[in-house]
Amino acid sequence: MFGALLRHYRELAGLSQEGLGTRIGFSKSQVAMVERGQRPPKGEFVRQADAALGANGALTAAAGQLKFSRVATWFEPFAEEEAKAVARYEYECHVVAGLLQTEAHARAVFGQACPPLDDDAIERLVAGRLARQTLLTRKPPPEISFVLEPSALMRPIGGRAVHQAQLQHIIEVSKLRHVHLQVMSSQRETHSGLSGSFVLLETDDRRRLAYLEVQDRNFLVSEQPHLGDLFAKYGRLRTQAHGPEESRELIEQRAEGL
Repeated sequence: MFGALLRHYRELAGLSQEGLGTRIGFSKSQVAMVERGQRPPKGEFVRQADAALGANGALTAAAGQLKFSRVATWFEPFAEEEAKAVARYEYECHVVAGLLQTEAHARAVFGQACPPLDDDAIERLVAGRLARQTLLTRKPPPEISFVLEPSALMRPIGGRAVHQAQLQHIIEVSKLRHVHLQVMSSQRETHSGLSGSFVLLETDDRRRLAYLEVQDRNFLVSEQPHLGDLFAKYGRLRTQAHGPEESRELIEQRAEGL
């Protein structure tokens, strides 16, 4: 909405994106990104553009009505249900689960996005990921379970210090009474999660949902029989993984070995 309004006033003024950028002290690409809705309009950009285009406060008023999501747009429907969930279960095979990531770890993950994200986008997504972690301390507490592959705990994302702090954080979270964290045995020849990571939810109105994501493509599953199959698969994974106490010891050993 804001991008369309900005483009409307820019074209009325007879300015190109580069011309507007020159007037207000921003690059052509920054103006283009705001018009496409890929960059949030904030601060000096809004004030300068409103004045330069003679919008008489229309752009400023429009920007004041905007609410900026701190999670990726495609993740919003799931994030809304997750915040209200009474139970959440996750199997992760490649990276540390988002609910368990430290700020430094999350920033390193988003910093490797392809195509690259600008600093504002990274900070917004990091803030969104940390905000979601209030689920871990919410009252009343939901039932939360993780099954992690050893490989997700081995990769030193962000470097040694960040990785060690990340493992220590996982250990502390695993001590919460309502959190059950398990590590899959590296000695198993096979198990039920070989087809990839997934997240399961039981919502506050007792509906069940599943979330699947691969290469920035995502799927929200709410229909049977696929939904029931995923819940059954997670039940098997829990029986195939190490128990919570043994899992914590494995993570402690990994952290001490760094």
